[in-house]
Amino acid sequence: MQYTIKKLTECTIQEAVIAWNRGFEEYFVKIEMTPDLFFNRLVNEGLSLNDSIVAFDQKEPIAIVVNGFRTMEGKKTAWNGGTGIAPEYRGKGVSQLLMEETLKIYQENGAEAATLEAIKENEKAIRLYQRFGYEIIDSLVFLSGTPKGTNVNPIQAESIRPEKLPLLPFYKENVPWQCQWQSVKSGEAQVYYSKSGNPLGYGLYKRLWNQNGQLEKVFLYQVKLLGEVNVQNINAILAAFTENADNTVNFTIINGSISNPVIQYLMDLGFNKTTEQVQMLKKITE
Repeated sequence: MQYTIKKLTECTIQEAVIAWNRGFEEYFVKIEMTPDLFFNRLVNEGLSLNDSIVAFDQKEPIAIVVNGFRTMEGKKTAWNGGTGIAPEYRGKGVSQLLMEETLKIYQENGAEAATLEAIKENEKAIRLYQRFGYEIIDSLVFLSGTPKGTNVNPIQAESIRPEKLPLLPFYKENVPWQCQWQSVKSGEAQVYYSKSGNPLGYGLYKRLWNQNGQLEKVFLYQVKLLGEVNVQNINAILAAFTENADNTVNFTIINGSISNPVIQYLMDLGFNKTTEQVQMLKKITE
């Protein structure tokens, strides 16, 4: 069967949304898009219309890959922000075609590395990526829960714009794409200090208030502590996110690395694990 590959710049927004929604039918997580949601995702994640592709069976959009590029740790890095294939076309060579075309685009753009996240249960997709040279480099979780006992002695916190995080010598660039400051420009950031003025770490997050002006939710994208991690500092930082709100505040952790002691602490607290992913990396040039 012959398929046609087009760049997103050659497609209508309706064709792109159809390709996305059909591509993620029966997926592990429901991620159906409207034209507005799809466009906002492209903008917020810094995805490239000219480097993302849609597969067609004649005039019918049947699959999609959305891609973006950033410099991470001095290397131009590509990100696969979603690969979806309509259910009736799975297992028919479409995934192979998409991967070949995607890696060709990466090379044409001079990418030195490529990264993506895959749902842990999606073993077929993980095997596909591994065949094309990707390796699992981390295990990630989405968590949801409410911290207990965060009404503690305050920690010294300096609020900064997310854009200023890369100026910190201890900022970690190599985190999942959606957790990088470029994807959280509308969020907030804090840097934490000890009483003696030594940096303790930083956090990157978004907050959501209800119609009564009460803080309702915190979406946590990054939290990194330096040196020895202790429970008192973790609790103090959680309280800094909520500004010691006297109402219950729900936390959602986005793609937290299970190797991060803060994430381990939240899991031990009983935070619910809603999704597990693996972070994968392909070295294109050494």
